[in-house]
Amino acid sequence: QVQLVESGGGLVQAGESLRLSCAASRSIFSFNPMAWYRQAPGKQRELVATITSGGMTGYADSVKGRFTISRDIPKNTVYLQMNSLKPEDTAVYYCNGGGYRGSWGQGTQVTVSS
Repeated sequence: QVQLVESGGGLVQAGESLRLSCAASRSIFSFNPMAWYRQAPGKQRELVATITSGGMTGYADSVKGRFTISRDIPKNTVYLQMNSLKPEDTAVYYCNGGGYRGSWGQGTQVTVSS
């Protein structure tokens, strides 16, 4: 089973930026869709952004225009660039397959203060 490790979260103020990384234990991104998800306190996990094997991207309406998903195939890493962060973006962020999903990891905490 491929292992995915999220990193890059932290505490920032509203309007600032963060870049999250998702490192895979083997090469998978060139043939599999990938996605970022998040779960805020008291809410269900939601889909944030997707990228297909062909590089096409999609975003939840709540982050469109602010977040960008990308990948570095030789490094087996997918990224989520988050700009203009808002307090409502506060959540634990996870990466996983965009179609088939494996086990969920621990994610990385993003906290945005007012």
